[in-house]
Amino acid sequence: MNLSPLFWPVRLEKDRILILDETRLPHKETYLQARTFKDSVKAIKQMQTRAVGQVLLVMYTFLLEVRRIDDKSQLLPIFERIAVAFNSARPTLSFKMLTDMVLGWSRQGAPIEKMILGFLEGLKQARIKQAQQAASLLVDADTVLTHCNVSGLMPLIGDLCRQQHKKVSFYVTETRPYLQGSRLTAWELQKAGLPVTVIADNMVAQVCFEGKISKVIVGADNLAKNGDFANKIGTYQIALIAKHFQIPFYVLCPPASGAHSGKDIKIEVRPDKDLLEFAGVRVAPKGVNGYYPAFDITPHYLVTKHIYLELGR
Repeated sequence: MNLSPLFWPVRLEKDRILILDETRLPHKETYLQARTFKDSVKAIKQMQTRAVGQVLLVMYTFLLEVRRIDDKSQLLPIFERIAVAFNSARPTLSFKMLTDMVLGWSRQGAPIEKMILGFLEGLKQARIKQAQQAASLLVDADTVLTHCNVSGLMPLIGDLCRQQHKKVSFYVTETRPYLQGSRLTAWELQKAGLPVTVIADNMVAQVCFEGKISKVIVGADNLAKNGDFANKIGTYQIALIAKHFQIPFYVLCPPASGAHSGKDIKIEVRPDKDLLEFAGVRVAPKGVNGYYPAFDITPHYLVTKHIYLELGR
């Protein structure tokens, strides 16, 4: 099974964490180094890693501290500081679930390194199983529309279909303003030898009208208990279009957070320069305002099927 570099984009090597810099893709496949929790938080805030990369970075940062500190009685106060920093990094993402897990292990006196490594191995297997479930929903000649990037799952789904003698192809939205679709998803699908076509975000209705899309599969950054979910801005309108054209809409989602519904999920509003500039160059006139909510909420009734990440099962 060939996995995309984005499937597991963070790893721990001795006294440093190596992070695949997603802002440099597809032109350069380079790795950042994080040696402190502040380095890790900075990488998250600057979106140099995202989606599953953030989960890995949180866990590897705690693991780095475990290996660094000889006096384990000092771990809990250090972990609490790290937890506060991660929990405030990006509000829509449910880092608190992860940090609470590690703090709980520490307070119980559990073997932290063993628990973290066990969690990460479970996460890897659960992600593969999630891709298998998604692949089982596709049939020969399906064309899948996706939005943003699901950290290596889309090429894995395509590869699993290929192993089952099902030919599938992909349409990928650019995913403005960070272009994760055209920079990341299109790159990893092409790298896996899967047919991929990039479209602008505002072409989805027309492409569906033309009958080019048979399934939609997206990811989720935060899942509410009622099935509402937050994903990259633009997902909600794709779900509405899919409903209109009666196209199955599937979501690859994490375990539910503490949110009861989408109304309880706080939407991160990023700096307007992320929208008004591209690659450091101003593309909008000076003096105009920008508004960039990084996520939107898709209500559960627009989802054909939630494909859950089943951790610990």
